[in-house]
Amino acid sequence: METLFVVLIGAVAAVLANRNIAVFNDGLRPVVSEHIEGSLKRRELALTAFAMSFGLVIGFGIPFTLSASIILIHSILLGTDIIGLLVPKNKWGTPVAAVVGGVYGWGLIAGLEGFVKLFDYLPVNFLEPLGEVGTPVVVTFMAFPALAVALQFSIKKGILTFVVAAIVRQLAVWVNTEGFLKIGENTVSLNQEGMALIVGMIFLFAYAMKEKPEGASIDLASLFSEKVSRIKKNVVFFMVIGGLIAGATNLLLMAGDPISLNLLAEGKQTDAGIAAAARAIGFIPLVASTAIATGVYSPVGFTLIFVVGLFVPNVWFAVIIGALVIFLEVMLLNYIARFLDKYPGVRNSGENIRSAMTKLLEVALLIGGANAANTIAPGFGFFFIAGFYLLNEIAGRPIVRMAVGPVGAIAVGIIANILVLLGIMDIPQ
Repeated sequence: METLFVVLIGAVAAVLANRNIAVFNDGLRPVVSEHIEGSLKRRELALTAFAMSFGLVIGFGIPFTLSASIILIHSILLGTDIIGLLVPKNKWGTPVAAVVGGVYGWGLIAGLEGFVKLFDYLPVNFLEPLGEVGTPVVVTFMAFPALAVALQFSIKKGILTFVVAAIVRQLAVWVNTEGFLKIGENTVSLNQEGMALIVGMIFLFAYAMKEKPEGASIDLASLFSEKVSRIKKNVVFFMVIGGLIAGATNLLLMAGDPISLNLLAEGKQTDAGIAAAARAIGFIPLVASTAIATGVYSPVGFTLIFVVGLFVPNVWFAVIIGALVIFLEVMLLNYIARFLDKYPGVRNSGENIRSAMTKLLEVALLIGGANAANTIAPGFGFFFIAGFYLLNEIAGRPIVRMAVGPVGAIAVGIIANILVLLGIMDIPQ
């Protein structure tokens, strides 16, 4: 059943991309819209999709998937974007996209099991140390609202948000240590990062809603009504893939972002759900804006389906509720457009939230990658990651900054095995 879920997700997502209905890569949606309007040829669209997504699949999605043995959704959906848009959009192209997308999904889950078994035969089994890549991510994630506030409003407001969030986190630690919260005889523990995150998000949206529109407002709902109608017309497809992804998340097969993935790898499903919810709320302005403006949706919608998968106790309930949630998202697009028009600060926060998360993940993953690499090969690991990062910067960043830590840690693991086989290095204890 687990394999079937992943195969179906791969097949449906590839069809959605092939029919220009939905793509996962946020940056691709405006490009697909240009193709729909006739200003961009299919070949150019396919090449653009490959250029924008291939590096992220290899350098970002796959390393995270390997480090936690849970599929990061980027691994599958960035790949199906490429598959769907490379295959011609015609009567035979769509079935081919479905088959290739399904085989790609199967390859991911089958290959993952094979990779895990392969590590047991290596002189230096570096699978467990790879888990260190995501350790700083979980803790630092709570800082992204403060960074978004600083980017959009001012550094002073960003510092204030950061300080208050940090204080709330430490208060939560103190409350847990003293055991103040109890239900009957049972002590209740607060999630300290989750509490800090909630406070930061309150600050962010409070500042955003205070920002008033300048000049005449734009009626987004009316301006892009035809494109919103196009998305609504395909709502059944979104319900299908939304239900499948919610079900797969419930089975702990996949995660929607590196933060919740690492929390799941640690067995913290509730915390992963809280992190996924914060990310989803923060990304609604970005996903909604690009969808309304382009008429091209995301196969994961506002990413609330991951929250459903993590909190609903039964896989089939998760499938049903996931489908209903993405249905409501699509049906509410006009109302969301009017809300974003009324509060331009909230609309603008989407891009700042994305930038804040990217900057934070770049730093956290570099630290995590360095720690993982040094656990695999003490001393050499730090040397390699530092050199790898700096050389990548000088070369013009052929590997995105976010991927340097995970890719570097994997490279150190491979090098360590080669050195042990050559007798140049002892097996790390």
